[in-house]
Amino acid sequence: MYGFIWRLLPGNTWIKALLSIVLVLAAVYVLFQYVFPWAEPLLPFNDVTVDNQ
Repeated sequence: MYGFIWRLLPGNTWIKALLSIVLVLAAVYVLFQYVFPWAEPLLPFNDVTVDNQ
């Protein structure tokens, strides 16, 4: 799959590397700004079952 993306990007090796970095940063930004906040209430991280005795 990564080879397909690499061949799909225009330009020489340096331009492809720069575009790849930009795409990765954009994906991380979208995940942290939109996907993770949306999914947080659906995850059971705050459902603790430890008893205090």
